[in-house]
Amino acid sequence: MLKKFIPAFEWILVYKKADLSGDMSAGLIVAIMLIPQGMAYAMLAGLPPVIGLYASTAPLLIYALFGTSRHLSVGPVAMVSLLVLTGVSSLADPGTDEYISLVLMLTFMIGVIQLLMGLFKLGFLVNFMSHAVISGFTSAAAIIIGLSQLKHLIGVNLEADKDVFSIVLETINRMSEINPITFGIGVISIGLLITLKKILKKTPAPLIVVILSILAVYYLELHHAGVNIVGDVPGGLPSLSIPALNLESFIVLLPIALTISFVGFMESIAMAKAIAAKEKYKVIPNRELTGLGLANIGTSFLSGYPVTGGFSRSAVNYQSGAKTPFATIVTAIFIILALIFFTQLFYYLPHAVLAAIIMVAVYSLIDVKEVKQLLKINLVDGSVWIVTFLATLIFGIVEGIISGIVYSLLVFVWRSAYPHVAELGYLQKEQVYKNIKRYSKVTIEQEVMIFRFDSSLFFANIRFYEEKLRDRLLDKPETKWVILDFSGVNTIDAVAIQSLDDIIHALSLDHDVTFFFSGVKGPVKDVLEKAEYGDSKYFSYLSINHALEGIKRICR
Repeated sequence: MLKKFIPAFEWILVYKKADLSGDMSAGLIVAIMLIPQGMAYAMLAGLPPVIGLYASTAPLLIYALFGTSRHLSVGPVAMVSLLVLTGVSSLADPGTDEYISLVLMLTFMIGVIQLLMGLFKLGFLVNFMSHAVISGFTSAAAIIIGLSQLKHLIGVNLEADKDVFSIVLETINRMSEINPITFGIGVISIGLLITLKKILKKTPAPLIVVILSILAVYYLELHHAGVNIVGDVPGGLPSLSIPALNLESFIVLLPIALTISFVGFMESIAMAKAIAAKEKYKVIPNRELTGLGLANIGTSFLSGYPVTGGFSRSAVNYQSGAKTPFATIVTAIFIILALIFFTQLFYYLPHAVLAAIIMVAVYSLIDVKEVKQLLKINLVDGSVWIVTFLATLIFGIVEGIISGIVYSLLVFVWRSAYPHVAELGYLQKEQVYKNIKRYSKVTIEQEVMIFRFDSSLFFANIRFYEEKLRDRLLDKPETKWVILDFSGVNTIDAVAIQSLDDIIHALSLDHDVTFFFSGVKGPVKDVLEKAEYGDSKYFSYLSINHALEGIKRICR
């Protein structure tokens, strides 16, 4: 019974001693990785760096209890951080008390949305966000994230912070103001992060760069030379915080809350399923929503901000030997210890280093290979990627993903309204019926037309079906018998049934033909019979061959 409500009991009750070493080492490695990342992503979200550490404690513990993935590493991520900044900065200035209060409210809203989606089993809704939309959005957002960190990398307080074109233009115009020491620290940090990642893959490169930069600033007193540093980082555990709910702010933040709920869940479930497939265990999407929802609700009461599963940290967690969610609990414990004992060590940490960590992390999110592959396979699918990418870059984060979703749904509607149809002929050697336009060696019955519709029938495409069928009958006036192959029809709605009956009646009179059904699937046949358009009204056969035999019997 407990397993139903708290999935953690599935692994706690059977925990093996042999898994402990792997979980401990993976938990420590992810914690070392998460500390600088959490601080960097909080800065990206317009929050004090310590809030990134707060968001890396309680949510991890909650998810470990209620999530179903054994390897997913939950915490702050770049994409969600940018969305937080985009949504909340329209209501308050980043870093202010009002801004932090609104972020807590947004976090609570996201948690409630995800929790309700999980409880009401609405995880399927994310299927309406195609992979092309997510890839295009992520690629554009990665560019926006990277360019938004330019001000920290060059040591210039740029006025533009979201419009990529304005950021680039202002940077060019203010090149004379660049702090060479800050810029040097940023460039060297980027170089070290990339080099260490390639040469020493298992080395916690961000932590090494953080330590070296702190030592450099401290001993060389670079903070007196205009290098911006983190400064005081409050120590101790996060205090209890009550999200202040406000109706006016709620209405403004709702679109971004929905966006983060969907995008965050998709990022989590994609990684969770990928690892689960390798390890041969099952991840339950609706329970994942519940786990993430509770994690976000929990962190909203403990001075955190929205979290989700991260690609890179989850991969590191898995590759470092994690066997169970206990590794995530170990990560949270180490970060709690860091909050209690080591926050003062981050005083001299340069903002340029945190910017470098963010830039290197998001670079891998720009997926050029994906759009090339989509365009190669299908131009329409490639156009979905391009539209989403450009809309996100030009109009903004929320507008971009909404544009992508709307465009992809329009493509889906268009494809549904104009599906593939085919006239079939018989391949003698293979003994199968195939499209006469694709197979030149098919045998075609002189007075028989076999017509297949490769889609479910509903109100939006039934007229297209009529048009194609009527055109083919005009091209083949000698036709006396029409076999409607329903093997590709999975469903049919009430409007389509009535329209189909009218079409058959009209074409029978206009062209003096008789109609037969073949290959009607069970669910479709059930609906036809309910509408009294079953075997009693039209001849219906199991297959095309059976229908042809029926025609021969009638002709005798």
